[in-house]
Amino acid sequence: MTEPGPDRVLCLVISGRVQGVGFRYFTRRAAQRLDLVGWVKNLPSGEVEVRVAGAPTTLEAFRQRLRQGPPGSRVDGLSESALAAAEDWNDFQIR
Repeated sequence: MTEPGPDRVLCLVISGRVQGVGFRYFTRRAAQRLDLVGWVKNLPSGEVEVRVAGAPTTLEAFRQRLRQGPPGSRVDGLSESALAAAEDWNDFQIR
């Protein structure tokens, strides 16, 4: 059972071979399956940025999936910072 309401808002930056391997689509599918809201986008640095809101236990499951990544990807690092509040998100988008 999913915990109620988005309790935490995070900014995640994933480094490694994460562009050109379907990482953003993988991230969106993982977020949708976990009922998380936010967005994902490629950065000019070659990293992927994710802004996401949800319950702490659900966010931990999401982080674990991102560390695995889709086939063909290689996650070398995942940095995380807390954000003060979610934007007006009602789904999970690729930007």
